[in-house]
Amino acid sequence: MRIVVSIFLLSGFLFAFDYNLKPIKVSSDVWCFFGKTEVPSKENGGFMANSCYVKTDKSYVLIDSGTSYNFASQAYNAMKKIEELPVSNIIITHEHDDHWLGNSFYKDNFNSKIYAPKSINTNYTSTSKPRIFNVLDKKELENTKIIKADIIVEKDLTLEIDNKVFKILHIPYKAHTNNDLMVYLENSKTMFTGDIVINERITSNRDGSIIGTLKVLDLLSTYPWQTLVAGHGTIVDKNAIKHTENYFNKLKKDILQAIEDGIEADEITNIVTMDEFKNIDMFDELNSRNVFDGFTELEFYE
Repeated sequence: MRIVVSIFLLSGFLFAFDYNLKPIKVSSDVWCFFGKTEVPSKENGGFMANSCYVKTDKSYVLIDSGTSYNFASQAYNAMKKIEELPVSNIIITHEHDDHWLGNSFYKDNFNSKIYAPKSINTNYTSTSKPRIFNVLDKKELENTKIIKADIIVEKDLTLEIDNKVFKILHIPYKAHTNNDLMVYLENSKTMFTGDIVINERITSNRDGSIIGTLKVLDLLSTYPWQTLVAGHGTIVDKNAIKHTENYFNKLKKDILQAIEDGIEADEITNIVTMDEFKNIDMFDELNSRNVFDGFTELEFYE
């Protein structure tokens, strides 16, 4: 496959936000760019989600394309220093915009084939304005467009790309969102979970399910993974899922106990405080909402 990366397109970002990206090798064939464990802002260029390149014999396969065209352009320029290969395929783990608005760079320059859950195609149009459009200025969002999936993944799917086998795991119930995908590489025993697993910060469970997330954690225990890349956070060893396990198990336990004690919705965030996690990034921004939403989910749980 010819590599056609327009110098003109890349040069347009010379004065845009500099992400200072450095790819981190996490397994034999995987390099990741790890996002900030903070809310998206002009100061961080909206870079909060992890984006990973998997190297095959002839190309890169990307797991989540990042927050913007500019971010994706800089990520690819950093990867070219390792090896200049085209990005043949992209797998998007879920619909939250910090994970896939880089699609436009790869589609423009490589015509990459995009695999994603159907929620991206269903919930977004070419005129949609995802939340990052309200955070970054127009210069930073130049050329960033809504690029939908070429292939909607609605069941488990195995892809053979060059010398690599990619197992896309479709989660058929609500976990982080209604439509989540994970990706497993058998050869390097590397798992990509999207935001179902998060470490080094508190998750946002606004579109998710406590029960569904715990169910996926059980599923993960059936795979012999050695490296696990979360949607946010830099821990990739066997401790990668520990925070998510601890947080969601306690959330479930404490909310169910509060419900048994007769606590109502308007009191729940004062009773279930999750204080043991208060020093984790984004606790103040997200924890109370997680507790309230958890109460709504578990109020009639049996």
